[in-house]
Amino acid sequence: MAYPQASPITLTPRQQLILEQIVRRPTSCQGLVKRVKLILAAAKGINNTQLSVALQTSRTTIRLWRKRWEGATDRLRAAEAKGLNDKQLTQLIISVVQDLERPGTPATFSTEQVVQIVALACESPCESGRPVSHWTSAELADEAVKRGIVEEISPRSVGRFLKRGYSTASSQSLLAQCQSR
Repeated sequence: MAYPQASPITLTPRQQLILEQIVRRPTSCQGLVKRVKLILAAAKGINNTQLSVALQTSRTTIRLWRKRWEGATDRLRAAEAKGLNDKQLTQLIISVVQDLERPGTPATFSTEQVVQIVALACESPCESGRPVSHWTSAELADEAVKRGIVEEISPRSVGRFLKRGYSTASSQSLLAQCQSR
């Protein structure tokens, strides 16, 4: 079965040079380099199937990035005509081939809830009527639910909150030391 022919990508000499520089830069992330290589190869006339094999990615991904580049072609040419310097044009090109921000999973616990759980950990377990001398993650999780701070929480989540708090704390006193002479 024959696939539709992908529309060719045309690059200006300056765009080609900047794309090649991005590939060679040691600070470029590999995802960015892969997408830039895709654009450079597509500009040489390599079809989507060959590109997907060479770059070990799906044809759908190849089509997505071709389409993204084609959609930005007029904007890139206008920027070049406007006289952007190389640094500005590089940033514009990177913005075209960069992954879009993704929202991710919303936070399960608010900052206020985390602060309340950490504050709870600073209290003595005896004050809460707990028959233990030191808090455990399970006891803290149970007490946080009992007090209505959260509807439910795992001991592991409580442990992560506490670990995160301790990792940023200074191991040395933050108070000024009085020096006697």
